[in-house]
Amino acid sequence: MTTARLAAFGLTLPLLAFTACGGDNQRMVRNDEYGDWRGSSVRQRPLGTSAGIVIFGVDKEREERQAAAAAGTGLSVNAYLWRAALDTLSFMPLASADPFGGTIITDWYSPPSAQGERFRAQAYVMGRQLRSDGVRVQIFRQVQERGQWVDSPVSPATNSGMEDQVLARARELRSQSASR
Repeated sequence: MTTARLAAFGLTLPLLAFTACGGDNQRMVRNDEYGDWRGSSVRQRPLGTSAGIVIFGVDKEREERQAAAAAGTGLSVNAYLWRAALDTLSFMPLASADPFGGTIITDWYSPPSAQGERFRAQAYVMGRQLRSDGVRVQIFRQVQERGQWVDSPVSPATNSGMEDQVLARARELRSQSASR
């Protein structure tokens, strides 16, 4: 065969395989990704997705939260905890903040008093209620050794101390709004 015939054969073979698909094996809406090609009953897709992880398909609850966020209906997390976390971490440069997912990530911060050391924080606001377990803060620390930044452990008391500061600020914000 010549190279032109080989190229033409290489293009038509996938096209023929693609057109051979179809018939009774068609996609059905609100059912599994593919219909049951054996002719038996089609399995129904579960309507609720509260498991947390969606591997195939679409998380309808997430779509509804995003649609509500786009419509401007408010935060998906507690507003006091969100604002308190932002206020508490405001001394660090902000890398990203997702008010609908409840995630705040700071950039590296080097305190003027500690040369050769830098910190980064991640805060997670985990619900719509003002509760003590509604926020998690994780601090990361690096020290400079031989011109390179190396990860260094952070005391668990540091993380819980930052969480306590966020909760105290959230209570303060709540009491200020209640007195108005």
